Amino acid sequence: MMDLPDPRSLLSADRADGSIYSDPDLYDMEMDRIFMHNWIWVAHRSELPEPGDFITTFVGPHPVIVSRDRRGVVHVMLNRCRHRAATVCEMRRGKTASFVCPYHGWAYGLDGALRGVPHQDGYTGQIDKSELPLVSLRVEEYAGLIFATFDRDIMSLDAWLGRSKPWIDLFMKQGGGWPVKTMGEHKFTFPGNWKIQLENTTDAYHFPIVHKSFLDSVDAETQNTLTFLGGKGYVEDLGHGHSVMVMIPELVDLDEDLDAPIPERFLDLAAELEKDYPSEQVRKIVRAVGGSGFNLNLFPNLACSMAFFRVLRPLSVQETEIRHIAIGMDGGPEIANQVRLRLHEHFQGPMGFGTPDDAEAWDRVQRGSLAGKDIAVLLNRGIGHEARREDGNLYSDVSAETGMRAAYRQWLEAMTGESVA
Repeated sequence: MMDLPDPRSLLSADRADGSIYSDPDLYDMEMDRIFMHNWIWVAHRSELPEPGDFITTFVGPHPVIVSRDRRGVVHVMLNRCRHRAATVCEMRRGKTASFVCPYHGWAYGLDGALRGVPHQDGYTGQIDKSELPLVSLRVEEYAGLIFATFDRDIMSLDAWLGRSKPWIDLFMKQGGGWPVKTMGEHKFTFPGNWKIQLENTTDAYHFPIVHKSFLDSVDAETQNTLTFLGGKGYVEDLGHGHSVMVMIPELVDLDEDLDAPIPERFLDLAAELEKDYPSEQVRKIVRAVGGSGFNLNLFPNLACSMAFFRVLRPLSVQETEIRHIAIGMDGGPEIANQVRLRLHEHFQGPMGFGTPDDAEAWDRVQRGSLAGKDIAVLLNRGIGHEARREDGNLYSDVSAETGMRAAYRQWLEAMTGESVA
């Protein structure tokens, strides 16, 4: 029997062994110890607003159904018939009263309960339907974000999110006074390990280099706003692998500074909104359209990234799926949501400037990490340059690799079951 890799030997406080991106045995350990024993983001409340609504997605490698039952309760269930293991739903999203396996017709309720078995008298003895529901995961929700876990003994979601909760609340102010809603998504895969992408969303250091073509495509005012290296931005470890990277401090709380001048690129939108809304509300909507000035990384699979959700799903040790989910104002002015979509397309969209450049960098990291052996991946930027707030929490310059170190500490704790200082 082959010995499993020792995660302790692959990670230190400021560096990692390159094999963390390519060791298949390590990847299998991650799927068990991380994706079955942590809170995994599965959906946003707006994706299933009414009883009968459902989506299909994944928790790590496991296909699941997220549904809202007739009482309004959200369930996350393995997409696997209890009879012969066929998936019971192949639609990405929809509305239904039940899930019926297409192989032998076993039928399940929105809560996963087994409701019907065709030709039940053909079995030896009586089938007890109560013993054969779809397998359910534990489900909890915060601020419209729905999480699930296989681990019944894990801490509450409230405790798990901890110091990230105020940042989630700030992120949700992009509703401009209305609830936030999802407005569609696109997804793609890249030939690299999932942790490469986990690192990227808390990496401001790369922005002026990788995204030079994007910066060249925007007006001078926007360029100035996005020139945040050397500015007052910062990155902070929020515990449990979560981190926040503040790039534009003046856009942390979108309810503040409503008297600030409206950016030139939003003047036409403001003029249209003035026809239907009072001036102060127009300013609030316009600030929401521009998005938040920070990235919030929630370990292990969700980033609330300035103005969209970025969701990662490991497909194999060297392949990862990324979903970019556009968000907008649920009940807000349609013209404002349209402008948000155009901004999303400009950077995150499949024909945008940001996504192709990021994906190229991730691909190069994967390929480069295979060159040579026992060569460290450095995670040391910012060490020794931290400052301490009045509340005792440390923060670093926005270009520091603090968020990566935070994620890898949680990675090591999950992989070893031991607390890491």
